[in-house]
Amino acid sequence: MVEKVKSGIPGLDELLFGGIPKRNVVLISGGPGTGKTILSQQFLYFGLTYGEPGVLVTLEEHPVQIRREMSEFGWDVKKYEDEGLFAIVDAFTGGIGEAAKREKYVVKSVDDIGEFIDVVRQALKDTKAQRAVIDSVSTLYLTKPSIARSVLMQLKKVLSGLGVTTFLVSQVSVTDRGFGGPGVEHAADGIIRLDLDELDGVLTRSILIWKMRGTKHDLRRHPFEITDKGVIIYPDKVVKRREIIALET
Repeated sequence: MVEKVKSGIPGLDELLFGGIPKRNVVLISGGPGTGKTILSQQFLYFGLTYGEPGVLVTLEEHPVQIRREMSEFGWDVKKYEDEGLFAIVDAFTGGIGEAAKREKYVVKSVDDIGEFIDVVRQALKDTKAQRAVIDSVSTLYLTKPSIARSVLMQLKKVLSGLGVTTFLVSQVSVTDRGFGGPGVEHAADGIIRLDLDELDGVLTRSILIWKMRGTKHDLRRHPFEITDKGVIIYPDKVVKRREIIALET
């Protein structure tokens, strides 16, 4: 039996027949506004409430902003940080600024791959993390395109070796139907694609699981919403080219 991790995202575990295989590195890919970051943070926060420590590596946002955004959904991570069960790795500020100086885990230069890996590893070990999110790996492809795949493979070895189930957030353009680059696609054990498309004049969010090693999964595109409690997926509905239809029960 494959050990699975409950995502905590309503509807997702049904599409994965029980959850995400433990240690899997899952690519969360999509364009702007599709909900990649919210879904990933929701995955982390549910883990905390379920007794599973976590680490969030931020490459595109200030840690202060992340805590504020999570609190807007009722996800108060500060108490878990104080208990040593949650950590934010700041790979965004470079330690510049008064607020950044108060962060415990800071990568001074993303260009220093050794430092980046070491800081992430330390945060994972200190918290005994079982879940992690890296938001976003697209930044690595922009800053270090020639070695991005190598970096991701090093990260995967560290994460999988420590038994961590991980979401890698990958930003793609609105028109790009790919997932974020051949390196990141091949490094991932699973790929979940989030989209925002116009259907009959209305922007509609949808989710599709392209692959997931270690478990069978639903192969249909389903609608989802972002509510004040986070992402809710509707497994009983399917998004077709022109419409959303309810599945018969």
